[in-house]
Amino acid sequence: VQLVESGGGLVQPGGSLRLSCAASGFTFSTSAMSWVRQAPGKGLQWVSVIYNDGRTYYRDSVKGRFTISRDNAKNTVYLQMNSLKPEDTAVYYCAIVKSSRADLNSGTYYPYEYDSWGQGTQVTVSS
Repeated sequence: VQLVESGGGLVQPGGSLRLSCAASGFTFSTSAMSWVRQAPGKGLQWVSVIYNDGRTYYRDSVKGRFTISRDNAKNTVYLQMNSLKPEDTAVYYCAIVKSSRADLNSGTYYPYEYDSWGQGTQVTVSS
């Protein structure tokens, strides 16, 4: 299994970046994929998830600004990030979702366990 992220960099507040994750070594089209980030000095935080049926979910702080998508023909998952804020600064990882949980209050799903991770790509939002 190999997951290779790209597209990170330095961007000013309000700017945009598009992250890509090229996957190989497993059946990508049937796998749920997630973006997870780790800010300096903080723990891992899931950002978004896309299931094999196309359903997508986001953490509240990125809703309306980030969009996850996948191209099964290219075995690639993307994260389009718009209106970036300094608090989005983190290393962003692509991961294969092993299991998910349902938030019964909101009717959404979120990743609970992961199988494999990429090496990460740094996103820095600063003026």
